[in-house]
Amino acid sequence: MSSRQLVTVRQTGVMWRRGFLQQTVRYMSTSRQAGVLFDVDGVLLRGGSVIPAARRAFRKLVDQNNNFLFPVVFVTNAGSCQRHHKAQQLSHFLDVQISPEQVVLSHSPLQMLKRFHDKCVLVSGQGPVTDIANTLGFQKVVTVETLREHHPLLDMVDHNRRPELPSSPLQTPPRIEAIILFGEPIRWETNLQLLIDVLLTNGSPGCEYDTQLLAQLPVLACNVDLMWMAEAPSPRFGHGMFMLCLESIYKKLTGRELQYQALLGKPSLLTYQYAERLLRLQNHNHKLTTIYTVGDNLMTDIYGANLYNRYLAQQHTAMTTTTKLVGQGTGSQVTMVVPEEELMSAAAHCHSILVCTGVYNPHSPLPSNQSSTVTETVFHGHRDLVLEPDLMEPSHVVEDVEAAVDLLLQHECPITSEL
Repeated sequence: MSSRQLVTVRQTGVMWRRGFLQQTVRYMSTSRQAGVLFDVDGVLLRGGSVIPAARRAFRKLVDQNNNFLFPVVFVTNAGSCQRHHKAQQLSHFLDVQISPEQVVLSHSPLQMLKRFHDKCVLVSGQGPVTDIANTLGFQKVVTVETLREHHPLLDMVDHNRRPELPSSPLQTPPRIEAIILFGEPIRWETNLQLLIDVLLTNGSPGCEYDTQLLAQLPVLACNVDLMWMAEAPSPRFGHGMFMLCLESIYKKLTGRELQYQALLGKPSLLTYQYAERLLRLQNHNHKLTTIYTVGDNLMTDIYGANLYNRYLAQQHTAMTTTTKLVGQGTGSQVTMVVPEEELMSAAAHCHSILVCTGVYNPHSPLPSNQSSTVTETVFHGHRDLVLEPDLMEPSHVVEDVEAAVDLLLQHECPITSEL
């Protein structure tokens, strides 16, 4: 978006404020046709600090009773907390009331993957990972720390942290049947070591490696972000960087690629389908025509929104069932059956809005089909993402989230001559 267009968006925001109360009453009395998906880090927050434009933006998105003008869902690749904690945090930072039902964390869609809920799963990440897994429906959960305690000879890198052998043998945990990667762990060397131990022993890490295993344990990974934006001047390593390490070690030892049963979080189609479902619930199950997504990361927010927009167009054209298209475009194959009624997508369009307050550097050129800006050597998407430059072209580029809100209000709440 040019500087002239940015100015136009700002002027539109001023015009909109003049008719705020009257326009709000009129709009809220009609059926809502649009919904909004907001990223969090780099759009609303930078680490533990709120971006000033965020509070201004959300004052424009609520009426005099603090009710949202549109269905709003916050879609973040964070996953080290429960939804109600993230809702409380956002409510505090934005000065609006946000419910847990308005929050999609990277792991939220796991509650629909019921095929794995009765399996013994090893969880990697930080925060209350056991409680998170239980809340999502998983009944038999083993943490990396628990595995380490039961197999004290496995974690040997940190000499000062080597566990002592127990005086009496501990009860051996059940065989691991699947792995869930919730997010980047605190101790990478411990998690990398024990995850490889589990993968190369088919779930029994006390045994000897078998690098010729014919079948690999299922791995469900949440959040493939290579980097994310906090208070530091440059982006920080994300869970995608940890996954890159795990994949490299696995291939080095076996000669094979690590396979995933599902990649969740943005830009996963399953995550956007789940988010649209929450938008419809807010809209009393009425159809939404347009979804706006606001993000700061070309590789996740913009790629995912454009991928979903293409999926919606394919669905409306070919009338293909949702469950058959869940894994397309991301390179991962979601092999489990998800009830079609839970994933029904009805929107016609998904527009991507890129802000300049996070990972995206506004001084860098945007990729395009005619550009060689993005190549495999600098592509920050996950290994299983197909490099398609057109999926990284945002519908709009704006200064910050306030300008994004001004833009969608211009499209969805046009000022009439009566005002």
